[in-house]
Amino acid sequence: MSIRLTVNGVPHDLDIEPDAPLLWVLRDELQLTGTKFGCGIAACGACTVHVNGKAVRSCVVPVSSVANSQIITIEGLAAANNCPITPVQQAWIDLQIPQCGYCQSGMIMAISAWLASNPSPTEDQLSANITNICRCGTLPRIRAAVVALTTNGIINSVTTKAKTKPKDSPR
Repeated sequence: MSIRLTVNGVPHDLDIEPDAPLLWVLRDELQLTGTKFGCGIAACGACTVHVNGKAVRSCVVPVSSVANSQIITIEGLAAANNCPITPVQQAWIDLQIPQCGYCQSGMIMAISAWLASNPSPTEDQLSANITNICRCGTLPRIRAAVVALTTNGIINSVTTKAKTKPKDSPR
């Protein structure tokens, strides 16, 4: 069956099974391997992508359900926000969040979508909404990054987003 997907702004007409999980279409058909397989049951969030601006766990999403939607993967996140690197990605660098890094693309995608709709979260909201799993224990640094982004008003500032430039990693 032919299905049209728009991924990172690029339309693709794919001859694929309608019930194929979006994760495997992204990775195997489109070679976008930044989105990771973690559990296959939408529990861990390593496979998180944006569909029409909302974070979804792509391992359980049938590709036919997102036909004609706007899909953004970690590879296209900065370009979709018209900047060389997003504030969330920059915070990950500045606070040296990744350890093994496996879950981080999904974590960045989930937090980016959440902060877009909730730019000033409370501590309780933060605790309730970081549901992706990090097995390396970087959640305290992730929480610190979210607090820094929201406290400093970076998420609320369109001009900051557009002017953000990559910094050298301190590592």
